[in-house]
Amino acid sequence: MGNGESVLNAKWLAQVQEEVLDPMLAICDAHHHLWWRCESRYMLDDFLRDINSGHRIASTVFVECNAMYKWNTDTCLAPVGETEFAQGIAAMSASNNFGPTRVASAIVSFADLTLGDKVRNVLEAHQKASINRFRGIRHASGWHSDLAIKNSHTNPTEGLMLRDDFLRGMSVLDDLGLSFDACCYHHQLPELVKLAHSFPNVTMILDHFGGPLGIGPYEGCRDQVFAEWSNNIQWLTDCSNVYIKLGGINMKLNGYGWHKRSIPPTSDELVDATAPYYEECIRLFGADRCMFESNFPVDKDSCSYAVLWNAFKKITKGNSTRDREKLFHDTAVKAYRLNT
Repeated sequence: MGNGESVLNAKWLAQVQEEVLDPMLAICDAHHHLWWRCESRYMLDDFLRDINSGHRIASTVFVECNAMYKWNTDTCLAPVGETEFAQGIAAMSASNNFGPTRVASAIVSFADLTLGDKVRNVLEAHQKASINRFRGIRHASGWHSDLAIKNSHTNPTEGLMLRDDFLRGMSVLDDLGLSFDACCYHHQLPELVKLAHSFPNVTMILDHFGGPLGIGPYEGCRDQVFAEWSNNIQWLTDCSNVYIKLGGINMKLNGYGWHKRSIPPTSDELVDATAPYYEECIRLFGADRCMFESNFPVDKDSCSYAVLWNAFKKITKGNSTRDREKLFHDTAVKAYRLNT
């Protein structure tokens, strides 16, 4: 968001203030972005203002967002610039000049898997750019035929995860021992099931619950969407290499319309609207395969950082202490092999 828009968003979010729950519970924010674009910015100082709102954020995972690409190199290698950028942010954070949170302890970048065998050069360049933090890639595949639904920033084709060239690229990822973040929409989950079965040795992390949609042809169909999503995601339970990120469900495409309100939602309202997704995933996959994510600053269009994590804590108030430790911290550390 631009500077003026950012100020308005901050004033809007400030209308809802809550006491932080369980402030000593250690958190690894398993999914956030940083960027500096012509029309908007969300950099380390912006993120620190959010994470310093009272919750104990011990570490974070940076996920690609099509930012800071190299401009004077081959197009395929341009995304390596984002890894270099995130590595620099991580080094700043680790200097102890910016507080106790280790931002970008793990880095998830982009490489075009449709390059097939040729993607090896790109992946190895990412590894060289961040030897100690680069963990894998996200090749977003969110696609829908309805023009009301925006496709992923990678401009994917229909059935991307099942294309032969994509699968050859996945074989290279497998060979290098790197992880794969999957970002799709709920009707595409059967594709991910096939992909996960084809590459059982690749650690796969499903972002944003698998993208349950609530706009376009899905507007006003919340119960039907949940039923379809629940039916699709259960097929991943047998794929022991797949982890689930709990969060990223307050985006505009999810259809809750939080951003249209005069006052942002409270944590109780977030729980009332979205808890079934969290509860179903924890029931199906257990705390060993689920991790919380903020998806900031994208979800910041809908709620504040403090309110969001309060909602997560309320959703899990009935879980055991050990399970909560896994959901909020340990599972992300394991999946992304954090050096903590």
